[in-house]
Amino acid sequence: MTALVPSPVRIIGAGLIGGSLGMALGRAGAQVQVEDVSPGTTALAVELGVGAVPTAQDPDPALVIVAAPPDVTARLVADALHRWPGALVADVASVKEIVLEGVRRHAEAADLPRYLGAHPMAGREVSGVIAARGDLFQGRPFVVAPHEHTRPDAVSVLKGLATEIGSVPVVMRSDAHDLAVAHVSHAPQVMSSLLATSLLAPDEAALALAGQGLRDTTRIADSDPRLWVEILGANASAVSSVLEDVRARLEDVLAALGTMPGDPDPAVGSRRALAELISDGNRGVRRIPGKHGGATDAFATVTVLVPDRPGELARLLTEIGEIGVNLEDLRLEHELGREVGLAHVAVDAAREDLLTRSLTERGWTVADA
Repeated sequence: MTALVPSPVRIIGAGLIGGSLGMALGRAGAQVQVEDVSPGTTALAVELGVGAVPTAQDPDPALVIVAAPPDVTARLVADALHRWPGALVADVASVKEIVLEGVRRHAEAADLPRYLGAHPMAGREVSGVIAARGDLFQGRPFVVAPHEHTRPDAVSVLKGLATEIGSVPVVMRSDAHDLAVAHVSHAPQVMSSLLATSLLAPDEAALALAGQGLRDTTRIADSDPRLWVEILGANASAVSSVLEDVRARLEDVLAALGTMPGDPDPAVGSRRALAELISDGNRGVRRIPGKHGGATDAFATVTVLVPDRPGELARLLTEIGEIGVNLEDLRLEHELGREVGLAHVAVDAAREDLLTRSLTERGWTVADA
């Protein structure tokens, strides 16, 4: 067992995140105990390798991780603090401030130093323990959100745990976390869902024209409604603040568009408003941290046509490695009826010419930028 992971660890809530944490911690050498309100879910988690059902002979947990929806998390944390007076207790709910307030109401004041919040910034569109993966947290931020009474050693334990499962620990206050996730997770979910609802109106012929851009922007719309009602409700103030700014932008766009149909000389500023929206969007996208943590990663995208035959994509990736170019990112695009797919390969900008030239020499078709 590694010294960075306390053991045993009790996972309360065997869903996607709890299940994935159990798998990851088990691989790191911790003894993982799992419990869930549903006996069937608990049994499935055990079969999938999340952990074992604790028995009366097992030692008490050194660390308890509550992985439950925000509306029940605080009570479960308070109960865990009471059940195991020697354990550190953390929750991994996707909002932190409302959980902290609830723990303060329900828990004994003397127990609060043993509690801290956390939030591994990873997930999938599918939910439930059946979707759990032990590598879910690799390379992802792992927020540690202590409060003013949290023991310093508890912060160290959670940072060590995050490192051991392949995450990058980030310490933040609960209120700062909630505003941050409103920007990078919760508001994007709302926007993606709003866009996807517009797809209920067009007929099948229109939808057949859909390309990768639509799939990219609606991917997260296929999420669990029950979970997201809880998340958005728990972070309503921060999400509302972000969406108010979006609404102001949208109103400007609608006003600009309203002057343009059939008018060769639209109102002054209309084209500028639209151009500024796209330009500001460009700048916003560039602020998203890249693979190496900075917003200025100098990557270039090389688009390669990949025949729709078994093994062709694997051959492409193998040959990129043979050329000596590191693959930074990969996105696939394959439309209905098309005999080739498009592999959008992100590489160091300094290696773009080498990769383009070498792939062309090897018989690949590289699309013009």
